[in-house]
Amino acid sequence: MIYFCPIHGTYFETPDTRYSNYREQANGTIIDLWNKVSPPPAPELKSVKADSNTTALLILDMEMSICKSPRCIASITNISNLLTKARNNGMLVVYSLTHNGNPRDIARRLAPLPGDPIVKSNVDKFYETNLDEILREKGIKTVIVTGFAANGAVLHTAASAAFHGYNVIVPVDCMSTANILYAEQYTAWHMLNSPATRNRALLTEVSLISFTH
Repeated sequence: MIYFCPIHGTYFETPDTRYSNYREQANGTIIDLWNKVSPPPAPELKSVKADSNTTALLILDMEMSICKSPRCIASITNISNLLTKARNNGMLVVYSLTHNGNPRDIARRLAPLPGDPIVKSNVDKFYETNLDEILREKGIKTVIVTGFAANGAVLHTAASAAFHGYNVIVPVDCMSTANILYAEQYTAWHMLNSPATRNRALLTEVSLISFTH
């Protein structure tokens, strides 16, 4: 039997055990190989200087009716610190709710001010809302995406923002899940590696974010 090695681009007349792993990876489904997949190296978090005039902070679905996990509760402090920075720099802050959410459900430390826009949708907060219109009317070019859940509103809204032409900043200490760390890991990986987002997304944390005018 003839075997082809995709690494060397060469055919072998008999199998070589050195290439058995490559053949297995080529032939097996991701389910077959699930327990053999190693996570990629952790990405580097970047320092960010964002223009407060063209940057908006998005606080997504931080409703206490669903923000019950220790990780989500812990993220409130980080988001609050970022919100204070945004308020002090006169930035646009936009909130979102789930379909059943109410502004009163938002964590008290993150509560919207009168006049702050609030959109309500599924995990993609651009879907059937006026979020894009809100941002464009204010000349926004960059969005900082925070909230719950990392693999829900954060991932899908951040990706959709990139589709809409915005630059996307994701502070990893401002997103969370119901204690499913893999979901947070995947969200971080997706933003930096998906063809649709990798040229527009940046990972950081609150302490690395500053604003200019």
